[in-house]
Amino acid sequence: MDLLRAVVSSWQFLLIVVLACTSGCSLKQMAVNTVADTLSETGTAFTSDEDVKLVGDAIPFALKLYETLLESTPRHQGLLLSTCSGFTQYAYAFVETEAEALPAGRRAEIREAQDRALRLYLRARGYCFRAMNVRFGDKTSEALLLNSDTVAARAKAADVPLLYWTSASWGAAISLGIDRPDLAIDLPTVRVLAERALALDEKWHKGTLHELFVTLDSLPDELGGSRARAREHFAKAVELQGGLAPGPYVALATGVAVPSQDRAEFERLLKTALAIDPEKDPANRLVTLVMQKRARVLLDRIDEKFAN
Repeated sequence: MDLLRAVVSSWQFLLIVVLACTSGCSLKQMAVNTVADTLSETGTAFTSDEDVKLVGDAIPFALKLYETLLESTPRHQGLLLSTCSGFTQYAYAFVETEAEALPAGRRAEIREAQDRALRLYLRARGYCFRAMNVRFGDKTSEALLLNSDTVAARAKAADVPLLYWTSASWGAAISLGIDRPDLAIDLPTVRVLAERALALDEKWHKGTLHELFVTLDSLPDELGGSRARAREHFAKAVELQGGLAPGPYVALATGVAVPSQDRAEFERLLKTALAIDPEKDPANRLVTLVMQKRARVLLDRIDEKFAN
């Protein structure tokens, strides 16, 4: 697994240098920065692995390593972004998805897992906020809440990953904490950041931004959503991904088919997601497997989603 290999080798290198230096050694700081640079480049390499449990067990160690390094290099923008994306992906793939897989009767466990996922999303958002402060100036994260349009307008094409992961972590937190006014009130800001990213590079990461908008536009009209737009983004995401990613199908099934009470479309979308061959896109093999696991759970619980 590329991520684990990179983490272990980087940790060994850092340990050797630290042992050879005093606490003020400039070589130590150079080593920390070198490791941070390396981890920033390989922060999503785990998505190609085929063993979902192995990756799920390994990621917490990697994330704690990221946080440890950030204590020594707190303004490393790349590592801050990787930490943000890492916590977001871990919370979704291995905490929130596992909560959905629990039997409906185990409500206390489901609630506990959802609460944990929410905390992890907020933790992720905190690292993205710090990355924004490094990129655009201190207190940028505070300015986001006051004038998000002005902050977003400063972003360039190279900032799309930062805009996306800030939106994704923040939006995921709002989704789980939709009953919390202190979170729900920030939804317009999430949309502003996502729209700016889409305007800068709609094809980024094979249509990932369009997939995000399937979820955002699945919200009720009064929250800025539009099912018609959600379907447009779905079609664009499928086109850019070559039909090789189950994410758009799962997003449209849960975001549009369920509220519309269209059981036939729900089944069709999820069965299409399950029919995708993970080997056709090996770089995103793990993502495909995780989303297909979610699709299976949703199909197993179909009677809970639709009125008789």
